Amino acid sequence: MKFNDELTLLLKARYPVIYINSIEEDRVEYLIRKHIKTTLNRSIYSWDFIDGYINNPNKTGFGKRNPLQALELIERLTSETPAIFLLKDFNIFLTDISISRKLKNVSRILKLQPKTIIILSSDLSIPKELQDLITILEFQLPSEDEINHELKRLIKILNIQIDQTLFENLSRACHGLSIERIRRVLSKIIATYKNINQDSITILLNEKKQIIRQTEILEYWSVNEKIDNIGGIENLKQWLKKRKTSFSIQASNYGLPTPRGLLLIGIQGTGKSLTAKAIATEWQLPLLKLDVGKLFGGIVGESESRLRQMIDLAQTLSPCILWIDEIDKAFSNNESKGDSGTSNRVLGTFISWLSEKTKPVFVVATANNIELLPIEVIRKGRFDEIFFLDLPKLEERKQIFKIHIKEFRPKTWEVFNYQKLALLSKEFSGAEIRQSIIEAMYQGFYEQREFNTEDICSALTEIVPLAHLEDNQTIKLQNWATSGRIRLAS
Repeated sequence: MKFNDELTLLLKARYPVIYINSIEEDRVEYLIRKHIKTTLNRSIYSWDFIDGYINNPNKTGFGKRNPLQALELIERLTSETPAIFLLKDFNIFLTDISISRKLKNVSRILKLQPKTIIILSSDLSIPKELQDLITILEFQLPSEDEINHELKRLIKILNIQIDQTLFENLSRACHGLSIERIRRVLSKIIATYKNINQDSITILLNEKKQIIRQTEILEYWSVNEKIDNIGGIENLKQWLKKRKTSFSIQASNYGLPTPRGLLLIGIQGTGKSLTAKAIATEWQLPLLKLDVGKLFGGIVGESESRLRQMIDLAQTLSPCILWIDEIDKAFSNNESKGDSGTSNRVLGTFISWLSEKTKPVFVVATANNIELLPIEVIRKGRFDEIFFLDLPKLEERKQIFKIHIKEFRPKTWEVFNYQKLALLSKEFSGAEIRQSIIEAMYQGFYEQREFNTEDICSALTEIVPLAHLEDNQTIKLQNWATSGRIRLAS
């Protein structure tokens, strides 16, 4: 249901208090005034803490710096006067016992008279004792049609011409931005380039990065890793290549549902995080990394609020890749966390979103220990597929050595003995193979010569792979993976 239709329904049903959570204060107020003027015959009284009621016909500024007096105006108006009271940032005062009690008393009048309170705030915070009284009304960021309408209006004002392809790219880049931000960014683009061209997209993407940084929960990653630069995992590569164009209009017209996500389980250093970055590069989608540590806040209810904020932001920036590194540590299957059930509530909200999300947000989660993951996470329907990344086999190790040495020595990489290196690196992960090459380079640089195969062999004998330190855990994980309950990446 559209915002205007839902607002009309709530007003006609005489819901006493409506809470609109949005950062676009001016846009919300404009739409409410426009909608009420055309559909409902109601007066609108707008209040904020500094200026009070700015359009009170009897006394301008009534209720200035006095939220209790702001509620008293509702009682002073005659019962026959249909009205809407738009209270900005009023949620800040709801924890005050006098405000809370007054709001409950006033709500009895609101249920009997054509009057409604609308609380408008950029933050969603409702005391428990008022939750049954207040109804939350969602106000989404601008839709594609609204963005296109605003872009056409601004382009006309600026008196410039752009082709259709550039317009579509510009519109897509604006997804997830408020109308006010779109206006500011276009002004910045004109000031920088004196025109709107393909370079303008970069400024829009930087604006999105700024929004993501402000949340402190998601991080925007600029990546250039390619899937072919990852050694081995051929089954996983093939699976990903089949879904490379799944976010396109052609796939949608074909009736193909967009892929939901991928869970990568395996031993540390086998390329799980690298795969997440490579997917974003191959599919040409923005990569957002969730900082799970910052997701859990100290205040009761803050963690759930941050998770909702993360979900909303990821969906507004879709299509995108959402990377959750080491999800097993975030949602470990541990009954004795002592966090008053916060972890369970956050987990419940998260897995519900995984199952029910309709926006094209492809979730790539990585885990090192399957035993720590709750069964709800790995159940079918949360992710499209679960892959196990094992330690590389002989041929895969040869491939990994070639990829890394070619990166460091693009002109002389062919002179190395890859068969010998692969044989010596049994039970080494990809990360450990790369480290052995770096150790060999340090040795060669120290002796003021080029490093060679023997230097790498020497480094391999000195490095103790993680599989040797945690051999029981590694064997247990490998046995579980080869039992047929999970798909193998190689």
